[in-house]
Amino acid sequence: MRRTEKNIFRWELFALLLAIILIAFIYIANPMQFIMKRLHTLGYAGIFLLMFLSSASVLLPVPGLIGIPVAGMSLNPLNVGIVGGMGSALGELSGYFVGCGGRVAIEENRKGMYKNVKRWMSRNGFLTIFILAALPNPFFDVAGIAAGVLEYPVWKFLFACLAGNILKCVVLAYLGHSIVG
Repeated sequence: MRRTEKNIFRWELFALLLAIILIAFIYIANPMQFIMKRLHTLGYAGIFLLMFLSSASVLLPVPGLIGIPVAGMSLNPLNVGIVGGMGSALGELSGYFVGCGGRVAIEENRKGMYKNVKRWMSRNGFLTIFILAALPNPFFDVAGIAAGVLEYPVWKFLFACLAGNILKCVVLAYLGHSIVG
């Protein structure tokens, strides 16, 4: 192996180890339950943290979206949506970086849904990311991984993800607000 290939392999290994540690923390420490119990105490910082942690789990379902309507019942729903969308978008970078780091392995083991998302990303990446981020669905991690594999610019990914997640979180926060209002 050449020197640059060794360096890339080390960074990929480091990213994989970091992802494993993060996933272990999420499932062992169960911060979601802790945050949901203290949502009123933590306020907007709690919403940000909840959405960041739930979005940072790659391909494993962590139900963070339930906190947005709950927070919208007692806090300003527009602020809840914006803060929740920001946390979610930053957490989604984990999927993007998994795609960047695992490009070779992912390309060799292409599956059906991945192929479709990759084709959509090649045609119109921004719109694909925005729509998938705006819809409450468990498949957004696939889009993030595909964006990383395709070397889609990280700032475009983050901007589209931010816009879609803020839209989704604002709608969910106002839904929660309308229940009590």
